[in-house]
Amino acid sequence: MASTQNSLKARLQDGEVLYGIALLSYSPTMAEIAAFAGYDFVLIDMEHGFGGIADALPCIHAVAAANTPVIIRVPENTHVWVKKVLDLGPQGIVFPFINDADQAIKAVSYCRYPTKGVRGVATPIVRASKFGIDEHYAEHYEKDLLIMCQVETEESVNNVEKIAAVDGVDAVMVGPYDLSASVGCMSNPNAQKVQDLLRTMEKTVLSSKKKEEGGPFLAAFAIGADGSEDFRRRGYRCIRGACDVVSFKNACLADVRKFKKSLLNSTC
Repeated sequence: MASTQNSLKARLQDGEVLYGIALLSYSPTMAEIAAFAGYDFVLIDMEHGFGGIADALPCIHAVAAANTPVIIRVPENTHVWVKKVLDLGPQGIVFPFINDADQAIKAVSYCRYPTKGVRGVATPIVRASKFGIDEHYAEHYEKDLLIMCQVETEESVNNVEKIAAVDGVDAVMVGPYDLSASVGCMSNPNAQKVQDLLRTMEKTVLSSKKKEEGGPFLAAFAIGADGSEDFRRRGYRCIRGACDVVSFKNACLADVRKFKKSLLNSTC
């Protein structure tokens, strides 16, 4: 079955480049502003963000007001977390630290109902199925769910061809900071060794035999020397550029510096 016309997955399959923002603050107000600003998606980060399931739900409600899709990054690759996250009804899910094909296979299985997977069934009562109003949710949700596996270590780069080939993996997302740490270049994603690994990963994914099936796609957190435009030019199709707490921090710092500078100028 083809993906629903306006789902993130369908838009990627149609050749679009998607641009989003990460939400770590779990502020519904921040989420709503981001959605109305025109981002293609809001990524709620449960790996490094401040909240859990109950905190994410008001943010999802806020984003829904602007008809903006949500992607959620789970804190760990367990079926319990995935079950609870998918029952919220996001259009995409990100699995951190996928190091080999076996882990990718398990990640996909957590997203699928038996007999194809191990996702717990509660379709009559969860938000994803409109609390049971969508009686056919279990039959169609797979075609719209964007499953993304993060490559964040040298081991995962070495295994990326097999990770990308796993049935159900729609995108491979790079985690530059963890990748740099894994090769002894802590907090330096611009290091040549890290950049070389990125180019290797990109070439492998872009030449995947699965391309004929509409994937896998390259996804990224745009940080370091590689800005959003750099990733786009290199073939990435799903790019998270901004982060709410970083954007707010930078705006605050700029505001304070501007005012302090005006004080200095006024005394001259």
